[in-house]
Amino acid sequence: MLVTNEKPIYMDYAATTPLRKEALEAMTPYFTELFGNPNSPYSFAQEARNAVDEAREKVAGVLGSRTREVVFTSGGTESDNSAIKGVASALRPSGKHVITSAIEHHAVIHSCEELVEAGYEVTYLPVGEKGIIDPGAVEEVIRQDTILVSVMYANNEIGTVQDIAEIARRTHRKAEAMGRNIVVHTDAVQAAGWLSLDVNELDVDMMSLSAHKFHGPKGVGILYVRRGTPFNPLIVGGGQERQRRSGTENVPGIVGAAVALELAESERETSYEAVRSLRDMLIEGVLERIPGARLNGDRSQRLPNNANFSFDGVEGEAVLLGLDFAGICASTQSACSSASIEPSHVLVALGLDADLAVGSLRLTLGGDSTEDEIRTTLDVLPDVISRLREMPTFTSTP
Repeated sequence: MLVTNEKPIYMDYAATTPLRKEALEAMTPYFTELFGNPNSPYSFAQEARNAVDEAREKVAGVLGSRTREVVFTSGGTESDNSAIKGVASALRPSGKHVITSAIEHHAVIHSCEELVEAGYEVTYLPVGEKGIIDPGAVEEVIRQDTILVSVMYANNEIGTVQDIAEIARRTHRKAEAMGRNIVVHTDAVQAAGWLSLDVNELDVDMMSLSAHKFHGPKGVGILYVRRGTPFNPLIVGGGQERQRRSGTENVPGIVGAAVALELAESERETSYEAVRSLRDMLIEGVLERIPGARLNGDRSQRLPNNANFSFDGVEGEAVLLGLDFAGICASTQSACSSASIEPSHVLVALGLDADLAVGSLRLTLGGDSTEDEIRTTLDVLPDVISRLREMPTFTSTP
């Protein structure tokens, strides 16, 4: 089935989102008219400084934090790298043990791999078949030399939501009993706009966000760093962001990120319910219409916009091509890993074998998604899977 309308059906909001008009309008003057360097002393440049300060206040309002605890970065990847390496460097004299999970984004996984090469030890927490981490398991592996726990709030592939507040509570309680300082970081890149980001409710010391995941501009990230958290900067130079992230601030991007985050938070509860209803319609339709379809991740403890499936007998890349031909945009795993031919490490961690893990499909919705788009996808996808399963399988002979 070929969709003839010019506008594609976009079902990859976990990869990126369109920039909000309100954010673009707020950004525009800082590209052209108010282009001053916010670190220059004259009054013209102070227009840019004031814009950065106001943006920081907006972000702090959403997070429930102090303005000085908000650091602007280039994106979620930098925020994750800065949090993990910055804490590890600062606390190295007191310990070199880090705890994370087996289903983290590669920005966390690869940062931890670098720490291992530098002499640290990393414990990767397993997950159950639904992708949920037991908070008690985190507490059990804390040691005298543990310095950091980094667990993602909501998974970027399967959408499972972790009980970060309970993980943080148990970690801090055990750290206090041991007389230790253990920092709790969460990658909340996929959570913004869907879940509460109140850092006091979550009891986290650090949090990573990326603007283009909540209808802000690409190339802008946020790192929350609770006051008093040991932290060495990843990027040094001019000492911007209160010595925590050097480099001239991306004023237009920062302004747009703050506007987008504030709007996402104000609409969060309404958007959650509307999108969850569409997601459930999609999940039920796929499971009913496609024999052998499997939903990956927990059915209820997941983001309201995420549906991740595996189909035996097909490869995910082939499914994407079939959907793309029909004008439907989707993905197999994280957009950051789309060039990889390896099965998703997240799905392997759930216990899926490699063949099933490469047959996955991630469909993620947004506030602009419609019932008609869901219906069209449910008409197209079963036919794509059926055609792929009917194709002959070629094997080489020795």
